[in-house]
Amino acid sequence: MKIIIADYLYIDGRFVENLAIAFDSHIQAVDLPENLLETYPDAELIRAKPYTVLYPGFINTHVHLEFSANITSLKFGSFMPWLSSVIEHRDDLMQECNNDMMLRECQQMLRSGITAFGAISSFGTELEVCELAPQRVVFFNELIGSNAQYADILYGDFLERIKASQSCEPSSRITPAVAIHAPYSVHPVILQRAVSLAKENNMPLSTHFLESEAEREWLTYGSGEFKGFFEQYFNTSTPVTNITEFMHAFDTYPTHFVHCVQATGEELAHLQSRGHSVAHCPRSNRYLGVGRLHLETLNELNLPYSVATDGLSSNDSLNIFDELRAALMLHHQAPLQPFALKLLKAITEDAAKALRLESGSLKVGKHADFALISLPELPKRPEEIALWTILHTREADAVFIEGEQYV
Repeated sequence: MKIIIADYLYIDGRFVENLAIAFDSHIQAVDLPENLLETYPDAELIRAKPYTVLYPGFINTHVHLEFSANITSLKFGSFMPWLSSVIEHRDDLMQECNNDMMLRECQQMLRSGITAFGAISSFGTELEVCELAPQRVVFFNELIGSNAQYADILYGDFLERIKASQSCEPSSRITPAVAIHAPYSVHPVILQRAVSLAKENNMPLSTHFLESEAEREWLTYGSGEFKGFFEQYFNTSTPVTNITEFMHAFDTYPTHFVHCVQATGEELAHLQSRGHSVAHCPRSNRYLGVGRLHLETLNELNLPYSVATDGLSSNDSLNIFDELRAALMLHHQAPLQPFALKLLKAITEDAAKALRLESGSLKVGKHADFALISLPELPKRPEEIALWTILHTREADAVFIEGEQYV
């Protein structure tokens, strides 16, 4: 048993003083320090340094480790030129991206307080890395394939990757999951099979959705930049589905929809009505020029969202605080203090719900996954701690996963 005493605990969206936490692999009690010391006299006592906040471990719901070798290879600025550069440089980037490189990125996430992440895996090459990483990993085996001629082959490969992630040792903290690449890249027949598979096995489910204007035009009219792309690379000029058909394929099972930048208010309302959630990737959206997700609409609809880094294929770091600062700037219309508090909820409680993790909050029974964050000085106004945390933090002072300290 261990007891952590910090100046503030982040509980239910508030910063509470004069409380401590007793834990082993799970949180056993939240109470006054003197009460916990009396109850657990033999516990190891951990006193955080001054001006420290104890947070639940942060959760990065959407990251692609397979493209961690990208630095300047891919073309930022606009979605379709970026996508073409992915096709052009994919093989070289995959070859350069070895396990050591991906593990370094997992460590960078860990140092920024990320104790769990959702890994989107197109090929399964990072499974070994995710087994070695200390974090909890929701391993999203991604299904891709719009050509009906090869659908069975692609689905068979997808099933093999699912089985590989299911065979991981429990100690690796891997949760097998299903990801659907995008409406434009997955045939409806195998889409339905994959959704049914996720539902039958109670697996987390995720999909990219309406990231760019080009995607919306292609799915709606069969025209635009995607038409030339599909004709050049896949010898087809007709989309395999439309927005409504794709969206309704997920109606019976809560799903984490990624990006949604070009979704209408009506479409977002439908997602909310079906119990779905959204992953927001501010820097990726800005770097690929796809527009700004209207978080104000999500708030009006009470549609929950997480904040995620995406991968280095469309970002410059996997540090969650870099992402939060970018969100503050991208959404300049949002009232600063309440928005900072909402962003912290998006990488803790709401992210845990989206990935179906028993973490993300400092409540009895939850996993003992924590991040200790020290502020540079005593806050003059405690209600601003959320903002000061985001602005002044690059790395956590200490990180615990399942009660063990890793940073």
